[in-house]
Amino acid sequence: MSKATLTAVFIAFLLTSSGAKPNGKNKKPKQAVPAIECDMRAGKINLSEFIVKCPANCRETKEKVYGTGVFASISSICNAAIHSGVITNSGGKVIVTKMAGQMIYKGSFANGVRSLSLPNRRESFSVSASPVTEAVETEPSSTAAPPTTTHVTTPITTAPPITTSAKPRVINHRVPEAAFARRDWPHPAYTRPDWFSGTRRPTDSSQSVPNTGSKWSRMSTGDPAALDPRPDNTEYEYQLYNFGQYSPAPEHKPPSETSSPVPEVLSQGDSNCKVDIAFLMDGSWSIGKRRFEIQKDFLVGVSQVINVGVAGPMMGIIQYGDDPVTEFSLKHFSSSIDLTPAISKIVQKGGLSNVGKALSYINKHFFSDANGNRGGAPNVAVVLVDGWPTDEVEEASRLARESGINIFFVTIEGPDENEKQNVVETNFVDKAVCRTNGFFSFPIMSWFALRKAVQPLVKRVCDTDRLVCSKTCLNANDIAFVIDGSSSVGTGNFRTVLQFVANVTQEFEISDTDTRVGIVQYTYEQRLEFAFGQYNNKADLLNAIKRINYWSGGTSTGAAITFAADQLFSKSKPNKRKIMIVITDGRSYDDVRAPALAVHRKGVIAYSIGIAWAAQDELEYIATDPDRDHSFFVDEFDNLYKYVPKIIHNICNEFNSQPRN
Repeated sequence: MSKATLTAVFIAFLLTSSGAKPNGKNKKPKQAVPAIECDMRAGKINLSEFIVKCPANCRETKEKVYGTGVFASISSICNAAIHSGVITNSGGKVIVTKMAGQMIYKGSFANGVRSLSLPNRRESFSVSASPVTEAVETEPSSTAAPPTTTHVTTPITTAPPITTSAKPRVINHRVPEAAFARRDWPHPAYTRPDWFSGTRRPTDSSQSVPNTGSKWSRMSTGDPAALDPRPDNTEYEYQLYNFGQYSPAPEHKPPSETSSPVPEVLSQGDSNCKVDIAFLMDGSWSIGKRRFEIQKDFLVGVSQVINVGVAGPMMGIIQYGDDPVTEFSLKHFSSSIDLTPAISKIVQKGGLSNVGKALSYINKHFFSDANGNRGGAPNVAVVLVDGWPTDEVEEASRLARESGINIFFVTIEGPDENEKQNVVETNFVDKAVCRTNGFFSFPIMSWFALRKAVQPLVKRVCDTDRLVCSKTCLNANDIAFVIDGSSSVGTGNFRTVLQFVANVTQEFEISDTDTRVGIVQYTYEQRLEFAFGQYNNKADLLNAIKRINYWSGGTSTGAAITFAADQLFSKSKPNKRKIMIVITDGRSYDDVRAPALAVHRKGVIAYSIGIAWAAQDELEYIATDPDRDHSFFVDEFDNLYKYVPKIIHNICNEFNSQPRN
């Protein structure tokens, strides 16, 4: 008998034998809660309901978890409890309730545990928090009520009724006016802008920081109470979830009277916005405590509008000051509801506004597999800046962009004419953002206007076709292979051509949102072997290439180019680079110049590869200028493989030389 089976039998014995003895009048037996191993499956314990104690450090051990909320019986009890939020990775007591099997168990990611999907299973279970306390496990006093023995499968019969759902969370976030009424500063020498009016008072040099070239030179002194236009001892509320629109509530009421609790449900998110987003929030002293709170409210509004979920956008936050720190990574929260309290707990770091250092940090550390980076989702960094950075951003942002990170800047109350002399790096936004076309920059005139940027920002970061910095030469193309299937090629050589096509295809990242491949075979006629997006993973695509049958016939290359333009490139996605690779072994029976010129004018980058008897002049007509980079010739089919790295290099070199604007 295995160790796991022996353990399960022992637990079952403990649970079923823990009831009171019939003759015991004054003493209630100690209710033992057996400890289990991290990998104990629920199906191993033959009880309909029981309580067990999980040890620490169970997260994602050997046994897997299947399902969300309701789990298949072959799941680890402890990992299911961590996934549901019933316990943390430090362990604890769990109530397990068996139930009927489900038709399907949907996988998800929550609380650091990845659960898997599974089809029909005959038994399920749910987990909930145990009400058991240490007092229950000790001998009760002589006045304790006699124990109940009618439900032997429930080890704690005197516990209050339990539910299998987590406690609902209230999503109305109330900020008392006291948090907004005064701007608390870390040092009396730091001066204050009149942020209520949107203007700045003249700086009192007697109280300003000695370094006049720093960000402190744009602050002014004054009685903090005088900045507040509302009377003291009042409270103010903000509804944060009306799509980023802030509105004052008429009067203060307890949460139970002002909102309906929303049950916590694992969110799949908006699948049309599958992006991994890092928000770099400004935690410098120059922002002050009140505006820091407004910044947090803005991030809550964004998280609600963007609809965070495992199949949609995932969101992490870095706070920067003198040095950046990760408040939470991409994998920590899988719903907007969970994000809300996490954002509200962020505490201001203080320090300078070292944006360049923060951009270096996200490039080297944040977007990693260990932090939840999904690979297939574009990386986005949204930088919030109060005024201007206190270090240089150009080099750090260049390296981040070249790593595929789409950098957006939200600048609030940028420098005025008198302050521009204090800016460390002029034109810092254009030097940092992904493109200088205005799509990636949001200049906000005042902190009160920040809320208006919620929906426009969400719309832009979700526009994956325009997130060009995450596009590389390997994942941003629609590639059409136009293959000569004429009788002069022969069956054996045609298989060599297909192997060449497969070798080129192998180098690209293949999916519906990455590079797509279509193939046309031609003789006198043309045949669409498969279209863009018909095969959306590399293995299926390579198998489809292998299955193409040799046709045999004449050679009408011009007609084949026109056919590819109509059948493939007319259905190409916006912002995809359109690439055509024509492979032929002889002179065409028709004109190639006019069809080639037509596709060039439509933005198609054309490569021509000639073999044996191919005509050099036709290869040059087909190829995009300059010919030396787009036209190749080999004397026999077996030498085609030599040009695979050259073609990939040229495609990437051309992509990387594109201007940033």
